[in-house]
Amino acid sequence: MDRFAYTSLNSINERRPVRHVHTNELANVNVVGFKKSYEAAMQANKTEGMGYDTRISPQLEKMERILLTPGAIMVTGKPTDIAFEEQTVMGVQAPNGETAFTRRGDLRASLEGVLENGQGHVVVDEGGNPIAVPPGFSVNITETGQVFAKDPNLIGVAPEVQIGQLMLRDASETFLVRREDGLFEAFVDNQRVAGPFESGPKTPRLTSGALEGSNVNPVQALVRMIDESRSFEQSIKFIKTAKEIDESGASMLRA
Repeated sequence: MDRFAYTSLNSINERRPVRHVHTNELANVNVVGFKKSYEAAMQANKTEGMGYDTRISPQLEKMERILLTPGAIMVTGKPTDIAFEEQTVMGVQAPNGETAFTRRGDLRASLEGVLENGQGHVVVDEGGNPIAVPPGFSVNITETGQVFAKDPNLIGVAPEVQIGQLMLRDASETFLVRREDGLFEAFVDNQRVAGPFESGPKTPRLTSGALEGSNVNPVQALVRMIDESRSFEQSIKFIKTAKEIDESGASMLRA
């Protein structure tokens, strides 16, 4: 009977990362540029130890591989709003100072005078340095990621000055995984690689004046969450049933 309870409890524990993924997707269904993840793969592992030699338990690969399918494009007309095409990603500065990647393109000039996105991540150039925006200047971004600024207060046609080049990468041939801070990093040779990675064969491009929505289907995500909840409830029922059978058997032996 202990095997029955053990299997049910192990199922609850191993499905926890999947529930976390689905919960995260539902919570970010309206977040600009959010990308859902591949579901974790199941692996069979033999449990070692006294009395456990015949037990095989399922185990999840707890790595979120990013699915870069496009989300809905929302035209805003704002020059600093950008939507990335195909598998293009943009480099930003992570909270720990490392270079990571994102698809969130609602850019703005921060109070410190550097370019950042709506989540507060500082946008970096090809050298990994923040892109400084002169005070009061308006910003324009080309389809290849060149960043120009001009003074709107000048009389006549104000000249545009290039202030940086976005760090763009084509991830069509690179697996990306989600970091703890929600940003992306490369996964090469079965290990995570922090910082810039080699761009793929396609030319990274973006569309200015538009934003990309999340690629999460809210209906599908909700259905998956309901399925996970039912699976959890069923496992709890199995454990309770095992306990009741065990108590009943012990009572009969005492009688």
